[in-house]
Amino acid sequence: MFPRNPVFCIFGLTVSHVVLGAVPASASPRFDPLFGDHAVIQRGHPVTVTGRADPAEMVEVRLASEVRQVRAGRDGRFEAQFGPISAAGPVALAARAPSGSVTAQDVAVGDVFLCSGQSNMELEVRNAQDAVGQIRASADGQLRLMLVPRAVADDPLRDFRQAPAWRRAGPESVADFSAACYYMARELRKTAGVPIGAIASSWGGSRISPWMGSRAQAAVGQTAQSALVSLHGRDPFAAERAASAQWEKWWRTETGEAAGKEPWQPDSAVAWQDVPRIGPWEEWGVPALANYNGMVWYRREIDLTAAQAKEAATLSLGLLDDVGRVWINGRPVAMSARSWQPSIFDVPPGVLKAGRNVLIVNVQDNYANGGLSGPADVMELRLAQGGELPLGDGWRYAVAARSPAGAPRVPWGDTTGSGTLYNGMIAPLGPIGLKGVAWYQGESDVDLPGYADRMKAMMADWRRQFGAPDLAFVAVQLAAYGAPVTQPGESGWAAMRHEQYRSMAQDAHGGLATAIDLGDPFDIHPGEKQEVGRRLARAMRAVAYGETVSRTGPQAERVVAMADGGVAVEFTGLTGSLHTRSAAQAIGFELCGAASGSCRFVPGRVEGARVLLAGDGRPVTRIRYAWAESPVINLYDEAPLPVGSFEIPVTAAR
Repeated sequence: MFPRNPVFCIFGLTVSHVVLGAVPASASPRFDPLFGDHAVIQRGHPVTVTGRADPAEMVEVRLASEVRQVRAGRDGRFEAQFGPISAAGPVALAARAPSGSVTAQDVAVGDVFLCSGQSNMELEVRNAQDAVGQIRASADGQLRLMLVPRAVADDPLRDFRQAPAWRRAGPESVADFSAACYYMARELRKTAGVPIGAIASSWGGSRISPWMGSRAQAAVGQTAQSALVSLHGRDPFAAERAASAQWEKWWRTETGEAAGKEPWQPDSAVAWQDVPRIGPWEEWGVPALANYNGMVWYRREIDLTAAQAKEAATLSLGLLDDVGRVWINGRPVAMSARSWQPSIFDVPPGVLKAGRNVLIVNVQDNYANGGLSGPADVMELRLAQGGELPLGDGWRYAVAARSPAGAPRVPWGDTTGSGTLYNGMIAPLGPIGLKGVAWYQGESDVDLPGYADRMKAMMADWRRQFGAPDLAFVAVQLAAYGAPVTQPGESGWAAMRHEQYRSMAQDAHGGLATAIDLGDPFDIHPGEKQEVGRRLARAMRAVAYGETVSRTGPQAERVVAMADGGVAVEFTGLTGSLHTRSAAQAIGFELCGAASGSCRFVPGRVEGARVLLAGDGRPVTRIRYAWAESPVINLYDEAPLPVGSFEIPVTAAR
């Protein structure tokens, strides 16, 4: 025990009635952000209170009426283990040590939810529909919000790069918070009747792979990519060489070009033309590039003295949109991993030489504008001993004769990396107790195979971190986006919706919030997030609270061939029975044979929990519904929730 003195004797009083003086941010001890002022601690779950103190000093931590004595490590970290607290409501949290004391103000025990994904989860309340009125009426002292800043890391972080903080819900905190997450949490406040904490940790445009930790990566056969990310943290040059070797091998395989003849070689036989100006190639006035998505090669020569060539150097090229790979004198330098920020690369030792140096850049654009976008005044070769060589002019270009799809990217990127967002934005949450996870992502994984496997691996890994093998996960099924169709066809978005359903249906603690009818054909970020939040809350009530509501909404369970040549589609997960809107028949159904292109639209007749489709005399082996990016649908249950996209085989006649 510590010697008795006026500061330490404060724990002889009831902590909930004591307010300690303000403690400077640099003082010890201090709690980690998850246990700061206005924190919500998950009820019914073991609690690990973490923080920092002076190295090796003893820290006395009090949570409610329990006290733990722990010693800080050599790095100053401390962890105090407490058993579950079952009763919701305010709770005392304080710590003292020889170096000082701290009390977390306004801490509550309740239910904590983590919301994650890409831009439709990240989209703020201020950018969603009815923002002004919703923000104005958002004050709720028992709803607490934490917004995790964007961060990328090569290895799992124990501390956030930029510390987040809990804030009470109100106009100042809600406006910039995730709309889908806020509306879900607000809805759950009505039914749970306890304090709710919502943590938003999302990144627009991200695939699922950056959110998967190393164990999840290993589960889907991506161990090598995780190892390369870790190598990048230790030795960036070695990692860049390995990643470039993968890219170069991929290029030769796809194009058939022989080693030494590739476009990145200084004397390759490429027909170069002068770049009109730095900026998107769509704005050059070149007809062939006006709407071009693909690869363009860039070349520039740099003359260096012998002294300059010996110096360490940094290469600044500005924005490379969407992604660029760089060589100097045929040797790899780096790949731009983040199209949203200027590219600055350290040039590996031994790459530069006296005399002529040839800089080659490959830029691949996947949508909208692309190219070596600069701006020109930031493009330069900066030498370690001082002096900058401007690179804003003198460029030449050549449109790639072939632009193969599927070019490998460096796995330490942000939106397409391997575990990088998990490392920077999920790992620092530590073993925090959670009631559930809301996940809105998938747009960036459309047409990439294996999504259900990646989702399964990610859920298992997160459950392991948060110490909850039965942790509830609810995913939002993709909203409609894209041009409506007039004929049946293939659809990556519909296939993704089906994969999302499979991921959740096969998981005993998984739920689904369908958003297919909440989309906008012209906007990938539909503004209607209040209904998304309500549907997330509804599914969360099923899988996190055990309420008797459907965890997935209406879903096709099986299709049975009928004696008259038609089929019956039988549904599960219904609230009440099925109904059509604005028509006597259900639209969006397709009869399909085994061959591609064999699908055709047919009307459906609703009978309670099934839909009957009349045969047309042609073979039927499978049924599709709402199989388009932006389908027109009118089939709902009585919740009312819509039926989402599905494809299902036909079973034997009965």
